[in-house]
Amino acid sequence: MPKTVIIFLYGQDTYRSRQKLTEIIESYKKIHKSGLNLRYVEGGDFNFEDAKNETQTISMFDEKKLIIFKNVLDRLKEEDKALDFFKKFIDSKDTIVIYEEKEADKRLSLVKFFGKEAKVQEFNLLDAPKLKSWAKGQIEAYGGKIDLPAMEKLVEYVGSDLWWMKNEIEKLVNYKNGKAIGVADVELLVKPKIEPEIFKTIDAIAFNSKWSGKKQALKLLHDHLEKGDHPLYLLSMINFQFRNLLIIKDLMEKNVPYYSIPKITKMHSFVVKKTYEQAGKFTFQELKKIYQKIFQVDLSIKTGKINPTAALDFLIVSI
Repeated sequence: MPKTVIIFLYGQDTYRSRQKLTEIIESYKKIHKSGLNLRYVEGGDFNFEDAKNETQTISMFDEKKLIIFKNVLDRLKEEDKALDFFKKFIDSKDTIVIYEEKEADKRLSLVKFFGKEAKVQEFNLLDAPKLKSWAKGQIEAYGGKIDLPAMEKLVEYVGSDLWWMKNEIEKLVNYKNGKAIGVADVELLVKPKIEPEIFKTIDAIAFNSKWSGKKQALKLLHDHLEKGDHPLYLLSMINFQFRNLLIIKDLMEKNVPYYSIPKITKMHSFVVKKTYEQAGKFTFQELKKIYQKIFQVDLSIKTGKINPTAALDFLIVSI
């Protein structure tokens, strides 16, 4: 009897992991055209008895089954029972896919078991060079092209969210209709993602003359990292917000009325309000020095001189 195939897909980059899952399903359907033996077990509905009944149902037409367990690891509290449950599949002829839309705890016995018995593929968020390469490939696949500064801007605005990146690429390529995408096009059509929490981090940085402020800023940044935000995304948000601060601080020093700032800057009213409040906590020279440090840290990351997470810590401590 042929040994079962167990496939373990996991990681924060759900765009690429979903593509892989779809590829597996489509490959299965080409061979087993009825699709009647394709089974899904969802994490929210998971219990061992239902899963056992679902997976042990006799296949129609003597077809191999494809059983997909989606986001079930958090539900498997009884780890020994879960391990025994999946061990029973080893001698079956079916294909088992365990699909997790986040990081997997490699300390779990079940994850260690998958590491030995399964074909494992981890989908980490793409770093800046790989992200640019991926985006370039997508743009060319749609028949478009982009210059290097525009690519830098696109990655800065969107970060490693490939679902969002794909939508923005489609929009840009359609808009340019065969012409090269430039910086002005990205600035016109792509709205940077601003997390409300990033303002709290900037507030903490504003009070960094005291060690308590630096500690709070570091804690907030590491909260973002634990939540799954990529270090390069966080750096791009800090960079973006300090650039906003420089723009608004410059207008404040020129005595431009507050009501004119949204129209001049084309920033969202919420962003203007929060940035205007924060700009009062810095001098223009302080903002210029911080912005220069951000540039130097970003350059060090891109040239491989420093780890992105360590770079964030260094930036906060050095301000």
